[in-house]
Amino acid sequence: MPPTPNAVDQLPTDIAPFPMPRAAACPFDPPPRLRAEQQERPLTRVRLWDGSTPWLVTRYADQRTLLLDPRVSADVTRPGYPGQIAFTGENTASFILMDDPEHARLRRMVTAPFAIKRMDALRPAVQKIVDNLIDDLLAGPNPVDLVQAFALPVPSLVICELLGVPYGDHDFFQENSSTLIRRDASTEERMAASARLIEYLDGLLGTKATNPAQDLLSGLVARIESGELTSSEAARMGVLLLVAGHETTANMIALGTLALLEHPDQLALLRDTDDPKLVVSAVEELLRYLNIPHNGRRRVALEDIEFAGETIRAGEGIILPNDIANRDPDAFTDPDRLDLTRPEARRHVAFGFGVHQCLGQPLARMELQVVYSTLYRRIPTLRRATDLDRIPFKHDGSVYGVHELPVAW
Repeated sequence: MPPTPNAVDQLPTDIAPFPMPRAAACPFDPPPRLRAEQQERPLTRVRLWDGSTPWLVTRYADQRTLLLDPRVSADVTRPGYPGQIAFTGENTASFILMDDPEHARLRRMVTAPFAIKRMDALRPAVQKIVDNLIDDLLAGPNPVDLVQAFALPVPSLVICELLGVPYGDHDFFQENSSTLIRRDASTEERMAASARLIEYLDGLLGTKATNPAQDLLSGLVARIESGELTSSEAARMGVLLLVAGHETTANMIALGTLALLEHPDQLALLRDTDDPKLVVSAVEELLRYLNIPHNGRRRVALEDIEFAGETIRAGEGIILPNDIANRDPDAFTDPDRLDLTRPEARRHVAFGFGVHQCLGQPLARMELQVVYSTLYRRIPTLRRATDLDRIPFKHDGSVYGVHELPVAW
């Protein structure tokens, strides 16, 4: 059970709220309070929107240890789970907020389409998408918002192709997915957006049932027909893949580009190389350095856990912010420096760790490799078209990035 009211009342009154604000002058870095907590102690309490006080884990090794611990649950329905919003009694996030064996059962059904070999086979199609969009950039207005003209269309086109979703509907699903990840969206707004997306995916699944194709949604229809999935499970799985498949990568493209523009020596390394190994290294380092999901991974203890000199009680929430773990000096040398040649960058936890690590990471890595190896080479004079302090960062969402990025060449 979570701490009793009396126990909570006995906690210090100066507990920091979570999520914590980033410093305006350092938009690529984790919040300063997170850094201070990492330096001072391995475990501390934070206060959430509902007054609950889960444990905060900031150190890299500690996060990996707890993410592997079977006494730690990802199940959003369990009492004490440190949710970002009020739980409505319905698990709308599909298998990512479930525990094994149900998590493993559902995840296995969509693992094969994201296998590394399949992503390699998809690479030429992604390269064509990227090249075509850059052609449009060069033929269009200058300056331009890179988010709308390039960063959003790339992953949206790719995930639509993979799932079998009409790209013509991208405004609809982008608008609703943006509502789902907004921190200030009400529970009612999120539920309505989720319901619209589920209804949309359910309709697409119905279409695939009569007109199957070589896409992921058609594969889910086959699972429904075999009795392995319910139509509701398949629709929710489709929503998860559609939203996750474009939101995180789109923000990584834009924020990664901005970070490179602010580090011209590193941008030059990437722009001028013909070494695919350096491109791979650059993607891993940018994933480590930036961290797009910035609300922390959320878990709840299933039983008492003695950890780092403290007792995490059964039913107490745990938050593991990957952005500060990826800046841990015990895991990464000079962690606040962007170094595209960093040999240990691949050890980052941007995609999580353990059984719940990101299913779509092979797709995200491949897309970013294509984008980062192409955009700056084809537009070598790419530059910011406004001051850094005028760029609107996404402090208001569970996915970090920029709302817009004016660029010129």
